[in-house]
Amino acid sequence: MRQGIPLKPLAWYRKLATRRGRLAAGMFLVEGERAIRQIAAAHPGAIVELLITAECETGDLQVPIRHLTPSQFRSMCSTQTPQGIAAVVRFPQDIYSDQLPPHCGSHLLLLEDIQDPGNVGTLIRTAAAFRFSGVLLTDKCADPFAPKCVQATAGSVLSVWLRRTPHYLALAESLQQQGYTLAAADLKGHAEPTVLSGQERLLLALGNETSGLSPSLLRAAQVRFAIPMNRTRAESLNVATCGAICMYLSTQTTAESSTGGRCFRQ
Repeated sequence: MRQGIPLKPLAWYRKLATRRGRLAAGMFLVEGERAIRQIAAAHPGAIVELLITAECETGDLQVPIRHLTPSQFRSMCSTQTPQGIAAVVRFPQDIYSDQLPPHCGSHLLLLEDIQDPGNVGTLIRTAAAFRFSGVLLTDKCADPFAPKCVQATAGSVLSVWLRRTPHYLALAESLQQQGYTLAAADLKGHAEPTVLSGQERLLLALGNETSGLSPSLLRAAQVRFAIPMNRTRAESLNVATCGAICMYLSTQTTAESSTGGRCFRQ
């Protein structure tokens, strides 16, 4: 017992590694001190509990603490070399809603059916780094709260608002009606990626690692662009790398000239 609260069985924490377990609890697990401190800085009230081993220090984090043996801790963690500290974190509000936030922000990311959790996590982290406000994900995207995805975000998973929904096309249309430019990364796009710079309201769409963006989304896009590259030396770029280039260019106020080329898929 801790302050009159019964301890959860260790199996409860292990279930947070599964989608069903996370949905049932409304929570997910974050491993590592740096990631936890990033979560605490962005959403201090989101951390429900800390799990630590005896040798790990919690510093100034004022949340309930459960001490575990190293073997107990390793049994719950997905990383190969656990750091001895993990946090149970609440889901952000409306993550699975079909409603957009009242204030969406000026730059948004749309991920269509990107299935690798490392790519999804890296793109969320990059979006946060380049001051994108939110990320729309299709229901076929990797779960942003799966362990590998959370690890790839390095604690940035709550730094942007998230919506994971099958009705992403309707939300994209609603954003377009609010003045957002839907710009699609497309192998057959004719525009230069510098078209992303200077956009006051931007919805940047990136597609599945193998098949790219769907015909429905490409038809809806106002801009279809390709990133120039030397395809004789590298056939393609990882979608997370593509996203990083695009998000960086979207922050630029002066477009630089570039030669024609093609965008990429993993």
